[in-house]
Amino acid sequence: MANSTTVQEIPRVPETIDFSAEEGKILTLWEKLDVFYTCLKQSKGKPRYSFYDGPPFATGLPHYGHILTGTIKDVVTRYAHQQGFHVERRFGWDCHGLPVEFEIDKTLGIKGPEDVAKMGISKYNSECRKIVTRYVKEWETIVGRMGRWIDFKNDYKTLYPWYMESIWWVFKQLYLKGLVYQGNKVMPYSTACNTPLSNFESGQNYKDVVDPAVTVTLPLIGDKDGASLLIWTTTPWTLPSNLAACVNPTLVYVRVKEISSGRVFIVLEPRAEFIFKQGDYEILEQFPGLKLKDLQYEPIFPYYKEMRKQGAFRVLIDDYVSAEAGTGVVHQAAYFGEDDFRVCLANGVITRDQDPVCPIDPSGRFTKPVTDYEGMYFKDADKPIMAALKANNRLYHVTQVKHSYPFCWRSETPLIYRAVPSWFIRVEHMSEELQKASSATYWIPDFVKEKRFGNWLREARDWAVSRNRYWGTPIPIWISASGDEVCCIGSIKELEELTGTKITDLHRENIDHLEIPSKIPGNPPLRRVPEVFDCWFESGSMPFAQQHYPFGNMKEFEEQFPADFVGEGIDQTRGWFYTLLVVSTALFGKAPFKNLIANGLVLASDGQKMSKRKKNYPDPMEIVSKYGADALRLYLINSPVVRAENLRFKEEGVRDIIKDVFLPWYNAFRFLMQNIEIYVQENNLPFRYFEENVGNSKNIMDCWILSFTQSLLEYVRKEMALYHLYNVVPRLTKYVDHLTNWYVRMNRKRLKGEGGPEDCKQALTTLFNVLFNIIKLMAPFSPFLTEHMYQCLKKLTDVDADSIHYLMLPQPNHSLIDSSIERAVSRMQSVIELGRVLRDRKTIPIKYPLPEIVVVHQDSQYINDVKSLEWYVLSEMNVRKLTVTTDKNKYGISLRAEPDHKVLGIRLKQDFKAVTAAIKALSDAEINEMITKGYRDIVGKRVELSEVRLIFKADDVTSSKYEVHSDNDVLVLLDVTPDSSMQDEGTAREIINRIQKLRKKAHLVPTDEISVYYKTSGDLARVASSHKEFIETAIKASFEPQDDCKSSDPIIIEEQQQLKEFNLNLILRGLRKANEAIDIQKEKLINKRKDNEAPIVKWVNIQLHKLKSQYGNGHTQGIVLLNVNNQLLSLSQLKSEISTIFGIYTEFDLRYTKGLIENDNQLHSLNGHTVFVLPAGATEKNNMLQASQPFCKVLNFKEKGIEGTLVLENPVGIITLEEKDYQKVINKWVENSQKKT
Repeated sequence: MANSTTVQEIPRVPETIDFSAEEGKILTLWEKLDVFYTCLKQSKGKPRYSFYDGPPFATGLPHYGHILTGTIKDVVTRYAHQQGFHVERRFGWDCHGLPVEFEIDKTLGIKGPEDVAKMGISKYNSECRKIVTRYVKEWETIVGRMGRWIDFKNDYKTLYPWYMESIWWVFKQLYLKGLVYQGNKVMPYSTACNTPLSNFESGQNYKDVVDPAVTVTLPLIGDKDGASLLIWTTTPWTLPSNLAACVNPTLVYVRVKEISSGRVFIVLEPRAEFIFKQGDYEILEQFPGLKLKDLQYEPIFPYYKEMRKQGAFRVLIDDYVSAEAGTGVVHQAAYFGEDDFRVCLANGVITRDQDPVCPIDPSGRFTKPVTDYEGMYFKDADKPIMAALKANNRLYHVTQVKHSYPFCWRSETPLIYRAVPSWFIRVEHMSEELQKASSATYWIPDFVKEKRFGNWLREARDWAVSRNRYWGTPIPIWISASGDEVCCIGSIKELEELTGTKITDLHRENIDHLEIPSKIPGNPPLRRVPEVFDCWFESGSMPFAQQHYPFGNMKEFEEQFPADFVGEGIDQTRGWFYTLLVVSTALFGKAPFKNLIANGLVLASDGQKMSKRKKNYPDPMEIVSKYGADALRLYLINSPVVRAENLRFKEEGVRDIIKDVFLPWYNAFRFLMQNIEIYVQENNLPFRYFEENVGNSKNIMDCWILSFTQSLLEYVRKEMALYHLYNVVPRLTKYVDHLTNWYVRMNRKRLKGEGGPEDCKQALTTLFNVLFNIIKLMAPFSPFLTEHMYQCLKKLTDVDADSIHYLMLPQPNHSLIDSSIERAVSRMQSVIELGRVLRDRKTIPIKYPLPEIVVVHQDSQYINDVKSLEWYVLSEMNVRKLTVTTDKNKYGISLRAEPDHKVLGIRLKQDFKAVTAAIKALSDAEINEMITKGYRDIVGKRVELSEVRLIFKADDVTSSKYEVHSDNDVLVLLDVTPDSSMQDEGTAREIINRIQKLRKKAHLVPTDEISVYYKTSGDLARVASSHKEFIETAIKASFEPQDDCKSSDPIIIEEQQQLKEFNLNLILRGLRKANEAIDIQKEKLINKRKDNEAPIVKWVNIQLHKLKSQYGNGHTQGIVLLNVNNQLLSLSQLKSEISTIFGIYTEFDLRYTKGLIENDNQLHSLNGHTVFVLPAGATEKNNMLQASQPFCKVLNFKEKGIEGTLVLENPVGIITLEEKDYQKVINKWVENSQKKT
């Protein structure tokens, strides 16, 4: 009996938890304690761990991709802090460039440069500046709500003058190294944004499109047969700019006569069969392409006919022409294709300094001299150009082709390849140096560095860093009108000295007017070139610019360069990762980072790209509001994305983290605190946790969980040092399963004090230790829940840190690690899991004892390990006897083997068939030999044991008594023939189970003293009476027939149930604790509703049959309202509701007493009936009994003339609605009903 006064107040932990709401409280605590900045202050002076954060644009809200990368970065940097490092975490903002300008262009209706000129650059940039920080507050809120700790106060923005000045310095260093040049180069070009894009930008957004494919004739001048070359293109709009044709000098070409028309054409020999109709052509001549060199042809259009003087409209030769598509004769529009430009330049058709043959303006519209299509958008000109070709008898054939085409990543408009004057950084000559710098870095996963990134570096091209735009860091080059005098500026001070002007801002409107006097007497002053930097150049320079290097913070920069860690999505291999490497290698000859994590992409559940327009994904903040940020964090980093694979985002995955990880973990924590309270009350002794008391226990399960925890700590340290989040997170979540489903469950009685005070204290200390360690381990991954638990646990320790995040990760205590115990328990677990499968197979609940379990293994060490844990095997399996043996023949068991088709099939390919036959032919003795060695040479191939499936076959005698199962290692036989005494004990356990569930439903805690009274009949009364002492020991309360009740204590809860075809009426009496608000609330709930009240709207009972609920076998009954707000539920909606209520996500059928429910009409006729949920295809009709009352408690209401029903629990025993929320739900119901009317 507990004393009336207690020696220690133990914090009470609620039975249920709203993870998202608790996170809100933790955020308030962090804000109050200023926890993040306190961490930074505490670690100041410690060794630095440097981290660079790639800057996002603040013109849009964070999406799952940002949340994913942010979570990875937060985990890594939090862990580094835990390791004793000082980790500066500065947030950065990309403020310049196309994303901002495109928004302004859309808002202001700007179509091209002339519109900007009209309004003025100053006003245009002012508009850009206004929206740059549009969503900064939202970013701070969302990033903070996700639990990511990053410094927004000490941020960097690429628009800060000091940041821009460092960009100038970087560029000048490259200029002084001779790495900067200006040139015309064919580049991907966005007509919507009026600017060229870099090659890596153009590769970000390919789409499948359908374009016209035209075959056009080029009549050869002076040909004996009047032959024409045939060219093929999917860009008819480039044909007015045609200057040449190109063939491969070494490939074979043919002169072909088309029989039906009599015309002669020249094409590549392998392409003839694809161009001409079968049987309608004959080959007149074959020859190498070299023979066609310098032949002249008639121009397709007359716009540039004067260029014949410098060698245009002739056949050129080059190896790039292939036989894969087209005609083998490639149309050359020199200023609209990279190869076209190169070939025409090499053959003198064009020169570097001539006016480009490029009749397309920056907005993609035709200009002079192509007067026929002047002002027309290039894609719109395809049809009229084809019409002109047909009219001029130059169109041989037209069709359509579906192909992959690059689109602008910002405007979603098709790109063109167009020659534009640009400023370039020389990169091609640095390819080997870049590869060398990259080889010194460590990537997760490694294949991204070696393949995707490595291939990109091997093909590195010169980088066009200029943009013909306005809102960006101006390129700091001042040049004379003649172009022979150039000045590159590297600082604000330098510009001030050269112009005599005080400068406070470096944007175009502030410096474009500044002139630098010429050093040549009498020459006009130098003016700045009009271009600005590509925003990728700005973000690629952030290691220097964020520190305003080299103008300040020299020491800070040197301490943080190169960064210990960077991380972004895999798409940044051709973006930020690349630009970082190029800039750093060009300046300092080394990579700017040491370790890198490249994550995959988060896609919608259907595998498509997430789209706001399609609304094919749930809002991230709705998910956080529902399940909490910790659950979303853990779901994302426990997925393929941390291996650079893609993740199909599914809300149920986040929910499963709650169900499978957080709830069991929280329940173990709650169980600990409840039993510490019981220990204190029953023994009148205080409980304090002292680490030095850990490890004194001789209990093998205590030793196991302590060893297992320290091994986990060692493993996490090793894997985190390798940045293997994909190994760490699954191990951590699996640990929670081991803790809750093995240690806590197998030691419940000890933790409740049934082994005496000393044993109880030892068990509680052990559980406290492992929970205290696991919250430290999990703190970087789930910072909210670990903080919540810590705030409670720390009150029982001498630790005075205000936050879990102030604590360092402990070193593994090797004195607690015992590998032999871990091995033995692992083997015991395997045996028990196999035994559970056997019970499930025969549908024998664990409550019913069985005679014997037999464990067979040829390794005596294995047998000894299992035997050493015999008590746990007997207890967990609820069997009377454990038998262990190395002799399977004794039980009539023989072995046969089957190949693992998937594994071996992939590895062996054509040899698989022969190896399969040989594996199936192995004798029992040969298989045993293979088990001993771990492999076997079969038909000349080594086959590992893990590549075969072992199948145990039992003889008839064994099969009649035992169920047999194996995991390819150990064999388990379970005797499934119980006697009557075992059956009775199982029934008694059923009674205990019903009482405990009733206790839980009443929200009683273990310290609440109760008496239990029952009323039943027949065999159930006999078992209740004969097993009275057994039941009382289990429930720790008196258990008496209802007729013998003399107690005056009030009834807490009463319920009538069905058990073994008998009615069982249970009454729980006792006095609650006055201060327990949740119990008072429960009493109010019970008093408010009528017992067995039926819903006043259409409803059905739900009964699971041969399916398991996520809440356990006891929760198989529920209820669904078919009519809510006058809207009837469809059959598919009912199935969705059932999946949600019970957590069933496999296929299932719905039946009622007369058969399968197949349509909505059937369903709507079943008001008040029971719907049975069975595995898909199941036909069993037994045990389908119609219930007369609703399974779940409900509350009917009438408000403002509207009637409805609230479901208070669903499934049975799981409270879904607290009394405090009744009115809120009723109001919502009424509001929705009124809207509909």
